[in-house]
Amino acid sequence: MQRSPDFTAPRFYDDPDAALEQVQRIYQQSVDFLRKALHDYVDGADFHGVRVRACYPYVRIHTHSNLRLGEGADELGRQRLSYGFVAGPGRFETTLTRPDLYSDYYREQFRLLLANHGGELEIGTSTQPIPIHFSFAEHDHVEGQMSVTRRAFMRDVFDLPDLTAMDDGIANGTHEPGPGEPHPLSLFTAPRVDYSLQRMRHYTGTSPDWFQNFVLFTNYQFYIDEFIKLGHAEMAKPDSPYVAFIEPGNVVTRRSGLPPQPGDELGHAPPRLPQMPGYHLVREDRSGITMVNIGVGPANAKNITDHIAVLRPHAWLMLGHCAGLRTNQQLGDYVLAHAYVREDHVLDEELPLWVPIPALAEIQLALEAAVADVTGVAPNELKRIMRTGTVASTDNRNWELLPNNMPQRRFSQSRAVALDMESATIAANGFRFRVPYGTLLCVSDKPLHGEIKLPGMANHFYRERVDQHLRIGIRTVELLRAGGVNQLHSRKLRSFAEVAFQ
Repeated sequence: MQRSPDFTAPRFYDDPDAALEQVQRIYQQSVDFLRKALHDYVDGADFHGVRVRACYPYVRIHTHSNLRLGEGADELGRQRLSYGFVAGPGRFETTLTRPDLYSDYYREQFRLLLANHGGELEIGTSTQPIPIHFSFAEHDHVEGQMSVTRRAFMRDVFDLPDLTAMDDGIANGTHEPGPGEPHPLSLFTAPRVDYSLQRMRHYTGTSPDWFQNFVLFTNYQFYIDEFIKLGHAEMAKPDSPYVAFIEPGNVVTRRSGLPPQPGDELGHAPPRLPQMPGYHLVREDRSGITMVNIGVGPANAKNITDHIAVLRPHAWLMLGHCAGLRTNQQLGDYVLAHAYVREDHVLDEELPLWVPIPALAEIQLALEAAVADVTGVAPNELKRIMRTGTVASTDNRNWELLPNNMPQRRFSQSRAVALDMESATIAANGFRFRVPYGTLLCVSDKPLHGEIKLPGMANHFYRERVDQHLRIGIRTVELLRAGGVNQLHSRKLRSFAEVAFQ
C-alpha cells in the first residue's frame, strides 16, 4: 500500500508570482507529509507493507515557435540576455526544490520564460520522489534516535537518494531525451540540487541558505583569517552594506544596531573546522561574498564547485598562491590568468581536454581594475607587479621532482607563467556549469629558480601580501556588482541548445 499526499492537479499560470506560489504549496505539502510520516516511523508506528512517497513539483512550458517575444529582443527575436528562453519548439520541463531558498531565482526564470515565449507555465506534481533524507528540516537529526534494524528497514518504507536521478548529463551536454520525454529547462534536477545542498552543509559547516552570489575560493587559511577580521569589522559599522557575518556552525554575527533573528541562537562553533570551511558576508539581496578555504588540490576544488554550482552564483574567483615560473617574477607579484593548462585530471571525463576554457572579459577587466585600485599602481604600470598569462594546474604537488624535466618542458611549451593545483579546475568547472569565473594568484615561491618556501620567508610574505590580495578580491566583487550581474552570464558559457534557466 502506498501513502501519498492528496493529489494536486496541474494548473496553468501566466503570472510568475502565482506560479511560484503554487510550486511552494506543492513542495511544502510534500515535505510536511514526509516529515510527519518519518516522525511517526521514528516513534515506532507500524509501517509494515506501507510505502510512503511524496514527489517534487515541476514546471513545464510548451513552445511552438523559434521567435522570442521578450523585452530587449530585436526584430529577429534575439535576446540581450544569454538565458531565459528555450532553444526551439517543444515541451520543456524540470523538477523544482527548496522554493524558499530559490524563490527569487525561480520567479525570475518564470518571468523570462513568459516574457520570451508567451503562453502559460504548467505547474504540477512530478513523478520524481523526494528522498526522505532531503525532506529533513535544517536541524532534524531523527535518524540518530533509531536502532540499526529500524534504520535498515527505512528503505522499504521511504524513498532514498537515487544516484541515477542526479547525474550531470545535462550540464555535460551528454543528455539525450528519450522518445516522448521533455527537454530540460534547467542544468540540474531537483534531486541533484538537494544532494548538493546536503554536501555543502557537510563540507563547509554552514547552511546553503547563507551562501551569497559572489564566491571567493582560496587555498590558504591566512586568507580566511583576514576575511574573518574584515567580517567582524564590517559588523561593527552601523552603516555597513552587509547585514550579517556567518562562520562555520552557522554562528551569526549581526551588524551593529540590528537585532538577532529567530534561529540565530541555534548556531554553535564546531569542535573542529569542517573540511572546507565557509564564511559569508551577507547582504539582504544575497549579493554579498562567500569565502571558502578549499585546501590543497584539484579534488577539493572540483568537489566544492560541483555543489556550489547548484546555487547559480553570479561569479566565483580563485585567490591563492602559486609558483612563479619566470625569472623576472618576484615573490608577491600577481598573476591574472587568461588561459589554463589542465593537468589536474579530475574533470577529464566530464570536460575533455580539447575544450578551451576562455577568459571572460568582464571578470578580467574587473580583476585588473581592482589590482590598480587597491595597490595604487597606475593601470599603465601594472606590469611591474602583475603578469597576465597562462596558469598551469597539476595534481602532482611534487611535479618538480619528476625525472627528465618533462613537466617543466610542457609548462614552457604552453607559455605558462605560474603553476598551482586548483585554478584550472575552478575555471573549468565554472565553464562546465555556466558560472562566470576568474583567477588572480600571488607568487609565493619560484622552485625552478631556487626560491622555495622557507618558514621565515613565508611568514613575512604572508603578512605582506594576504591582506592586500583579499582586498583586491573584494574590490573585484564590488566592481562586478556595480556593473550589473546580468552582463556576467556570458554567451561564451552557453552551448548550441542551451537550457532556459540561468
